[in-house]
Amino acid sequence: MMKFKLYSSLVAGAMLIFSSCSKVSDGGVEETGPEPAPGPGVETSAPNTNYKPAFSGQTRVGKVATTTAIKGTAIATTLSSPWGITALPDGRLLITEKGGTMRIATTTGTISAAITGLPAVNASGQGGLLGLCIDPQFSTNRMVYWVFSLSSTGGNQTAVAKGRLADNEKTIENATIIYRANPAYNGTLHYGGRILFDRNGNLLVSTGERSDLATRPLAQSVSAALGKIVRITTSGAAAAGNPTFSGSGALPELYSIGHRNPQGLAIHPTSGDLWQSEHGPRGGDELNRIVPGSNYGWPTITYGIEYSGAAIGSAIQQQDGLQQPAYYWDPVISPSGMTFYKGNRVPEWQNNLFIGSLSGTHIARLVIENNRVISEERLLSSEGQRFRDIAQGTDEALYAITDGGRLYKIDKQ
Repeated sequence: MMKFKLYSSLVAGAMLIFSSCSKVSDGGVEETGPEPAPGPGVETSAPNTNYKPAFSGQTRVGKVATTTAIKGTAIATTLSSPWGITALPDGRLLITEKGGTMRIATTTGTISAAITGLPAVNASGQGGLLGLCIDPQFSTNRMVYWVFSLSSTGGNQTAVAKGRLADNEKTIENATIIYRANPAYNGTLHYGGRILFDRNGNLLVSTGERSDLATRPLAQSVSAALGKIVRITTSGAAAAGNPTFSGSGALPELYSIGHRNPQGLAIHPTSGDLWQSEHGPRGGDELNRIVPGSNYGWPTITYGIEYSGAAIGSAIQQQDGLQQPAYYWDPVISPSGMTFYKGNRVPEWQNNLFIGSLSGTHIARLVIENNRVISEERLLSSEGQRFRDIAQGTDEALYAITDGGRLYKIDKQ
């Protein structure tokens, strides 16, 4: 097993200074709120651009350090490219593997045999078996919902399926595809792929814009389901009460538009707001608080540049009618799965957001007050792992999976 310890002390004199700040947009900061923590941040590398943030604290806030003694342990190391993780009611963990299998893990690291019965996935490139969630009534109905890349006429699609975990836990029964993000495209990148239940029993699903220049503009198209967050019923229909987007052929399932490759979704424990993370290009990774019916700007506005170094579009970062990210990273950390901490085991983490970082090889801890990120911490950096997803267990520990096949337990010592 691999272990690390985080010991830190309170920063002398570090206090949050509350002052008024101007409101950028409904998806950005509040009319008033706390200023970011003073002092240096966790990022020491130079940014890729000289773009200016829209407001104080939109990027590179001051660092925070966990004062509780924390232990991180790799309790399993034999998973095959795990992508999604969620806690079962009995405390065990249900995990997807990119190649198309699910497995159950105990909190001591015992991994089950592969669960069969799932539809075939196209695991090329960034595709495969992606995010998952369980039904709020799982204890009685045993229903599981997941996102995957589906080979279909005309290319591949981000798709959603559901099925019942058999009583013997060896198979998924009656697996059914309930939603396909149209149009299909013959590419293997940017599927998005997270899924969770909202508080009304509907599913929120993130879809990518499929990366290529040919599909990138579809993130702005209300008649395409690419580069979106969609809100659907458990049967795959558009959920009642969805926002209405103007434009010809607007899809009724749309919840927000203008996203690039959103791989993180989480609902704030107290406000009930949906938060989302997405991969930027070279620079410009984003954290967004999602306001239903809003446009988050990709590719019209961005804090990133092309991988080649060229500007994207008109190289603008703000435009009326387009939402600002609540926070962004440059250089990128490649934010993936995320969760808000709802436990009392580590009281200082209450309502903090934890995000798996791929290229950044750490777990980002963000302290958020009044919808503003005020401080940031990097956890497990010494492990050198691409953290793909993170979930809170019923024991109030955090459990994180990595592209290298590890399952970590992060808990109070």
